[in-house]
Amino acid sequence: MEKHLVIGLISLLILLTIATADKSPKAVEKWFKNLPYAKTKTTKFHFYFHEIFGGDNQTAPIIAQANTTAQSPTFFGMLRMFDNPLTVGPDPNSKQVGRAQGIHGSPSLSELALFFDFNFVFTDGPYNGTTLSVMGRVAESQEYRELSIIGGSGIFRLANGVATAKTYFSNDSLVIVEYNLIIIHY
Repeated sequence: MEKHLVIGLISLLILLTIATADKSPKAVEKWFKNLPYAKTKTTKFHFYFHEIFGGDNQTAPIIAQANTTAQSPTFFGMLRMFDNPLTVGPDPNSKQVGRAQGIHGSPSLSELALFFDFNFVFTDGPYNGTTLSVMGRVAESQEYRELSIIGGSGIFRLANGVATAKTYFSNDSLVIVEYNLIIIHY
């Protein structure tokens, strides 16, 4: 029993040390030197992304568009910068765990689609201060849309994985997207 308690306490101390990882160049270099001995971990997340693209409280304003975007049925050439809250539930007033910050644009002449390049920035709990970098293209016609997790910071250095998105709610000024993430990291 005592052995399990000691192992548990040591594991907790290691987790706390990683969660507050030193980001100085020397600390990062040391982290890379120890990488060959590190075991991979898998972490899963589930949360909701709230994007407001109309009204006074926009989280995703248009920052650029082509001269022909207004005539395009697919909004080809439109770019939005976003800073969207991430919450534990679909209700915008549920607990916030982070932000999605980045850019998306309409890359297709033939279908409604978006190209994404953004970060999930975690602001709560043991992942506070860490990020995941996400990139990919999604077609709006798909029920489930998949984006690549291509990196991260803090606990998620060298992360990779998959972010699966499904629209939970959408109207003329708001979209709520349910995200499920599976991340491999060290």
